[in-house]
Amino acid sequence: MGCAQGKCCLPRDGDGGRAGGGVPGGRGGATLGRAAVPGADLVLEYATLTVDGLYPDSPGRESQDAYLVATRFAGDPDLHLFAVFDGHGASGTACAGFARDALPRLLLAAAAGDDDGGGRGRSLAANPAAAFREAMMGVNTEMHAAAAVDDSMSGTTAVAALVAGGALHVANVGDSRAVAGVWRDGRVAAEELSWDQTPFRADERARVKACGARVMSVEQVEGVRDPDAEGWLADEGDPPRVWARDGLYPGTAFTRSLGDLAAEGVGVIAEPEVKSVEISPSHLFFVVASDGVFEFLSSQEVVDMVAMHPDPRDACSAIAAESYKLWLEHENRTDDITIIIVHIRDAQNSGPAGSDKANCSSTGAPIALHKVQSGAPAFVSSEASHLNRVAATELPPSSSGSPMEWRLSCVAPSPTHPLLEGGKASESSRPAQVDSAVSRPVEAWDSRELERPLQLQRPLSY
Repeated sequence: MGCAQGKCCLPRDGDGGRAGGGVPGGRGGATLGRAAVPGADLVLEYATLTVDGLYPDSPGRESQDAYLVATRFAGDPDLHLFAVFDGHGASGTACAGFARDALPRLLLAAAAGDDDGGGRGRSLAANPAAAFREAMMGVNTEMHAAAAVDDSMSGTTAVAALVAGGALHVANVGDSRAVAGVWRDGRVAAEELSWDQTPFRADERARVKACGARVMSVEQVEGVRDPDAEGWLADEGDPPRVWARDGLYPGTAFTRSLGDLAAEGVGVIAEPEVKSVEISPSHLFFVVASDGVFEFLSSQEVVDMVAMHPDPRDACSAIAAESYKLWLEHENRTDDITIIIVHIRDAQNSGPAGSDKANCSSTGAPIALHKVQSGAPAFVSSEASHLNRVAATELPPSSSGSPMEWRLSCVAPSPTHPLLEGGKASESSRPAQVDSAVSRPVEAWDSRELERPLQLQRPLSY
């Protein structure tokens, strides 16, 4: 869950001022890019979108989400990196921006340290789990030491997807999420690429408790509910949170993050879980998004909406609009929402991978079938925010297909991690934010110090 804070979320014009309302059906500032994966004969077509959260009690609040897209990563035409960071706490914006800028640099350093002489890109693709582990834990260490970032009670989640030729590697810390759309049994099914690391998970709950944490909702802390009860419901009331044994802090609704120095003493760690998947002809697209998207939308509902729109920019807008609407139906605010959608296309057949077998979504709408050209090396990071006021599309409820077998690489999984039971994926749900992007050379890692105050609606609520 995002922090409870405020932001007026009218769209901005190109100069950063407030703009008029968006046009229903428009793309709300979503950006489009393309990148070839020559080693796998694929083309990626991707869109990014970020929307500021609405926080009536804090109208001056800025977004705490950040993202990056780095094509031809490490100078390798087969490596492409997509990541989303969801900051929290008083310095959440600075933490998210710091992680966005540091992660690619530390990934390159990790690959260089493990280089076998074949180049950093080749080394990164050969051992992505080790590289992600070293890089994300390095981000955490550097954030603690950074004088410009106070991460004592602030931090960020991070989910990063690396396309490496014919494989997809996803590293996750926290409760942002990645999910793939896979053609199976005549429909597009959601396949989880990451698992939210929260106290809802029995394995993560047991791990932080073993480190001395108490796990309770705010209602339990306040004595409204039995403090020993564990029957929390994902869509009702305050979620279970991590608390110190002798104090009302840190109160995090996640069990892993970057930063959050005070929370490390009760088991909130920066070590990612990493999953690796071979890209098959059935893989049509994948989504990387902050939890602002998945708070009230399931992974399958998000995949259904992507499948309905041939242009990923339209899918970004539709998902952001629906997420925004659902937030306001359930609460008096919205979280920041950030979405990256990446279509996987067959470079030779001018359509998505697997389009020779299927060309329609689970709802019968066509999946994009058009030729795309490879893009130049580019670095894309979040800058100006735009509100997407696209009319929400009503979708029929759908259930996901049976979980798919994955080739799995887990880094330091919790003792009872569900992925270790036969390597099968499980279904889960959660939300994200919307932001425009600017293309830059991949070498131009320009840091941006982003700072904003935070007001909590709940005691120490993250």
